[in-house]
Amino acid sequence: MSESTIETNVLGDKIVRVLKTIYDPEIPVDIYELGLIYDVFVNEDYEVKILMTLTTPNCPVAETLPLEVEEKVKSINEVKDAEVEITFDPPWSQDLMSEEAKLELGML
Repeated sequence: MSESTIETNVLGDKIVRVLKTIYDPEIPVDIYELGLIYDVFVNEDYEVKILMTLTTPNCPVAETLPLEVEEKVKSINEVKDAEVEITFDPPWSQDLMSEEAKLELGML
């Protein structure tokens, strides 16, 4: 494994830890456990692209949540830049939630 692979894995873990501090205002579970994060890409220049969705297209935080994600990810020292892309393909469903999230919401 090359050094850059290890570094991006470590950075990926840091990004996930940051994402777990961001909560959907309507559901008391973080956006990562909710399954709102579809993918995280880190290139060799430490620029991060996050592909995420919202629970509904008319989510009340549709404007602010992606900005919060960008700002918090940009606050990681190694990250040069962060961009969030919102997609509704595939649309979010409760199936995307982690076991932990389902347990927390009394769905298990």
